[in-house]
Amino acid sequence: VQLQASGGGSVQTGDSLTLSCTASERTVSNYHMGWFRQAPGKGREFVAAIGWGGGWTYILDSVKGRFTISRDDVKNTVYLQMTNLKPEDTAVYYCAAAADVNRALAFEYEYWGQGTQVTVSS
Repeated sequence: VQLQASGGGSVQTGDSLTLSCTASERTVSNYHMGWFRQAPGKGREFVAAIGWGGGWTYILDSVKGRFTISRDDVKNTVYLQMTNLKPEDTAVYYCAAAADVNRALAFEYEYWGQGTQVTVSS
């Protein structure tokens, strides 16, 4: 499955952004979907995941209450709504897909999109 992430940008502290991840060739409804990020000089970090039909969600503790993951299988899109952004949220954000829930919960995603840059300035 080909994944396309979009919606990044340069914002100020406290602003909001919504990232979108759209799949081509196959529908996202067949997959558990996740968002990851990689800040400059750091490793890739899990941010959020959502199961089939939105049956479960899992959010990184440090972004709970600020980030929300959702999916619209009709639009074949997964979203990451980010509010009250902080400079430490600056990173390249990637979406990913996993067919198996155990692999999704183990952060072992099979398909990855290209990243979208989020830059938060103070």
